Amino acid sequence: MGSHQGFPDARVAASEMEEGQDGSESQRAGAVNNKGAIITEELIHPINIDGPVCGFVVSRRLPTKGKTMSEDKRTSLLIARKVPTAVANRAVAEFHAFVTESDMDSWSVVDFCKKHDVPAVLIGKKSGLQAEHIAALPSTVKIIANASAGFDHMDVAAARERGIIVTNAPDALTECTADFSMLLLLAASRRASEYERIMRNGWGKSFGMTEMLGMRVNGKTLGIVGFGRIGRAVAKRAQGFGMRVIYTDMHRAAPLLENGATFFATLDEMLPHCQVLTLHVPGGSVPLMKKREFGLLPAGAIFINAARGGLVDEDALYDALTSGHLFGAGLDVYRNEPNVDKRFGELDNVFLTPHMASATIETRDQMGFAALDNVAAVLEGRPASSPV
Repeated sequence: MGSHQGFPDARVAASEMEEGQDGSESQRAGAVNNKGAIITEELIHPINIDGPVCGFVVSRRLPTKGKTMSEDKRTSLLIARKVPTAVANRAVAEFHAFVTESDMDSWSVVDFCKKHDVPAVLIGKKSGLQAEHIAALPSTVKIIANASAGFDHMDVAAARERGIIVTNAPDALTECTADFSMLLLLAASRRASEYERIMRNGWGKSFGMTEMLGMRVNGKTLGIVGFGRIGRAVAKRAQGFGMRVIYTDMHRAAPLLENGATFFATLDEMLPHCQVLTLHVPGGSVPLMKKREFGLLPAGAIFINAARGGLVDEDALYDALTSGHLFGAGLDVYRNEPNVDKRFGELDNVFLTPHMASATIETRDQMGFAALDNVAAVLEGRPASSPV
């Protein structure tokens, strides 16, 4: 497809999970299922395992009516990243899980699995497992679950070679990421970063009819790169603002899914028509948006990225913003997170957020529950609901 490396689905990275258990004294916690209902009470104690890694294990378990999981009291799941309390409670109730208090590193995950023979692991970015880590895992590990749509923090091929199932949570992030993309779009268009800074500095000066003007989104053309779940959700929201939607992907969507959006076969063909451009594809090793691609956008365009920082040549983006070719940008992801290019923070025409597109209570719970659903399925001998 020309220079466009299209993808059939949008995969957006999840930022770090909300805080889980507080790790203070022994505590009695209500365990909840994925509908929020209390199903039992567990007495759980913070423990230390091999140094600084800390978490929770069940010391007493009350009987639960209608439980479908095995009554085997062994720990069957390691949660190696910090997760919301509701997710931790469900994991303890259903899997006698060890839930870490702080994100574990990759080798700590390997060591734990060797010591405790757990069949399931839920990992995050810090605990991402590469080929060397996966090769060192014991044969007891059956599933590596991710509570995010993205899984570029691990070597999926290496896991498959060992017969380990890898899962993610692609559906959980769709709505919140689409909402957040619209936040970036509106904030960049209407100069929200500048207005907010003016108010925090005390305002003190009225603006005339020609000063500090933003760009109206109603009636503008939004180009979407990647028309998967998230891309389509963004299109729906943009149409609610009266925007014309065009898109490019590896394949044209069915008319019902297009919902009036116009398909372009290549990125090069679409870019000159985009008054606003937003990315919703997985990241790769080669940037999708480089100097040439930014140059194909019309002057005064706005650029949005809530997908992957690796999709963008940041030097080319900086040049497009400082030269005036781009009116502005809304960014939630960066090439070198969390140590981002500080030059962007010095620009007035950029609205910046710290990779928080999925950061709502509801979505973070749903992400964790989706991972646990995959674990339950695999350990019960059923197909995973979202294998990668």
